[in-house]
Amino acid sequence: MKYKYFAIICCAFLCSCGTYFNQPITQQNARTGEVSSFTTKLKNLPLPQEPVVVGVYNFKDQTGQYKAMENGSSFSTAVTQGGTSVLIKALEDSRWFTPIERENLSNLLQERNIIRSTRQEYSNNGKGGQVQLPPLLYAGVLLEGGVVSYDTNILTGGFGARYFGVGGSTQYKQDRITVYLRAISTSSGKILKTVYVSKTILSQAIDASLFKYVNFQRLLEVETGYTKNEPVQLAVKEAIEKAVQALIIEGVDEGLWQAKDKNEGTVLVKKYKEEKEEEQLTRLYDREYLDWKYKNSFAIDLGVNRFMGDYAAKNFSYLGRLSYKRQFTPHLGLGLNGSLLEFEIPKIGKNTFATADLNAEITILPYDKLGPYLYGGPGVLFDIQKDDLFNLEKNYFKLQYGVGVKYAVSPKIDLRVFAEHNVTFSDEVDEVVNGKLNDYFFNFGAGLSFHFGNKNKIRIKEVKSETEPKSEEVLEENPAIPLQGGNQNNQ
Repeated sequence: MKYKYFAIICCAFLCSCGTYFNQPITQQNARTGEVSSFTTKLKNLPLPQEPVVVGVYNFKDQTGQYKAMENGSSFSTAVTQGGTSVLIKALEDSRWFTPIERENLSNLLQERNIIRSTRQEYSNNGKGGQVQLPPLLYAGVLLEGGVVSYDTNILTGGFGARYFGVGGSTQYKQDRITVYLRAISTSSGKILKTVYVSKTILSQAIDASLFKYVNFQRLLEVETGYTKNEPVQLAVKEAIEKAVQALIIEGVDEGLWQAKDKNEGTVLVKKYKEEKEEEQLTRLYDREYLDWKYKNSFAIDLGVNRFMGDYAAKNFSYLGRLSYKRQFTPHLGLGLNGSLLEFEIPKIGKNTFATADLNAEITILPYDKLGPYLYGGPGVLFDIQKDDLFNLEKNYFKLQYGVGVKYAVSPKIDLRVFAEHNVTFSDEVDEVVNGKLNDYFFNFGAGLSFHFGNKNKIRIKEVKSETEPKSEEVLEENPAIPLQGGNQNNQ
């Protein structure tokens, strides 16, 4: 018995052994800042033809949100107030921009006045004189924007279990920040490009506990656990670096600035467009977004059926189906299918039937890779005689409805499984009339669906606008961007 509780205690501690083996038990020295994956991408960008002088007056927290607590909120802000410093560091790492001091411009001008007055006073052996300072660089482009939103608890959840005082649980929550960055031409005031980047912030907690009476008046209680919170500052840093990278590449694509090696710039833009298209197909909760492209589909299904008639014996038999569907909206379609199936009826044996069905289909999650769908409609059940396949002796009107799940293997191919209930309006399908209920049967199957036909017109327009080459007149509308700052004589 004692070994039993010893094992329970060991299991409770091992649930968080990863944390215990990495506990900070000593003071840590100062270290350089963490390098994110986007920092490496910025530093590995191809060199520009010429760096652009940019000015950043203020890149601030525009959310005005305070850090949330269990009992209200604190006076600490939820987002770092040093966004300008983070942006300037990202601009330096990219090597595409030459940032100049604009956040504390008054301090810079005051210091230049001090230098000027001191030189005038002590130059030429105290006789004074005009001393010229080098001109200040001016920015050809201003960068504006900020952190525009901080959404808390956009996704929360957890799991836990407890049995006889022994248990554990895990919890998580996800926050989200949004950053906007825009480039403005100082010569005309025109907004050249605006980019928008979001980043999620994950917090996790895991705990295990033991609450058990091991003997009379002897209570054993053990608790262990840990939490892991993604730093908000690192999330802001990563979002800003991603925004700078997007601004550079989209600027190259628009002809605002150029890479030193044009081939590298072309490859960079191509990879960025592929990545952007993939990101745009991913929804808020990291669900892959599939665009509705095709209006027509053809499907082939195989499965089994079970006839439920007046006989006590009820057996399974085969099912084959071909179907065609026309999609009118992403959620609603109309399908026509024909099935060949076999009923195994006692005293009659195996009898072959065919069905023709007209179904309205509702897709609940049309833009997700995996999603359920519902369908239903009228149909006809035909009894096909063995001696003549096309001799239709009997037919029964029916209603069918079902539910299924489909998985998109590719934009043109879906895998699907379904379960269907068919209700006939006759009790003579098994050639026996008994009771008040009509005969009915179930269909269970799986198959492939192939999409084809006209693509969505909206999608065609979007692709055309993205891939259509820009004319020289459109490019000439972009104002000239001064790449280097200084006075007129130095350019």
